[in-house]
Amino acid sequence: MPIIAVVGSKQSGKTTTVEALVQGLTKKGYRVATAKHIPEADFTIDTKGKDTWRHAQAGAKTILSVAPNELTIIKKVDTTRYDLNTLVEQCETETDILILEGFRKLVAKNQSIPKVVTIKNVKEASETSKYFKPILAFAGSAKVEVKSLKTPKIDVLKEPQKLVKIVDKKVGPIIKKRRRKHFNFYHRL
Repeated sequence: MPIIAVVGSKQSGKTTTVEALVQGLTKKGYRVATAKHIPEADFTIDTKGKDTWRHAQAGAKTILSVAPNELTIIKKVDTTRYDLNTLVEQCETETDILILEGFRKLVAKNQSIPKVVTIKNVKEASETSKYFKPILAFAGSAKVEVKSLKTPKIDVLKEPQKLVKIVDKKVGPIIKKRRRKHFNFYHRL
């Protein structure tokens, strides 16, 4: 499954960039999954005192919360041992593309994962271009110019479609090939 990573420093526009990609790729008909890295050790998506929290406190390792329009699966596991393949396995069957937000250390030198790097200034663009490979585009404030680098710089607030086009060009053929493969597989059964 194609993966795109959106990485950058705090408050550099990662979430805004992910939103733009999800909206644009969804409009193109892709089934998009996202994964957000949350570095706080004590963070939980569950709410203390709620039934699902109580289930976990009682010892459940996997808790499903089923509502009319949402299914949430809470797994009480040590994710510090997860690698990228383990994350992908969590959503692979219902998804065409996975967009990662954060996960700097996990994806930094992984050449198979294209990155969109969010930047606040030219210095960040220069420094991150040494650390992250490959970079599809820089995203950030319209005031930041990175003409010295060959990588495109996009203001996702003003021209999100440009970033979507770059990502689609990279992953579209892979997604179409995967869909044909699955279609042919299921029609042979």
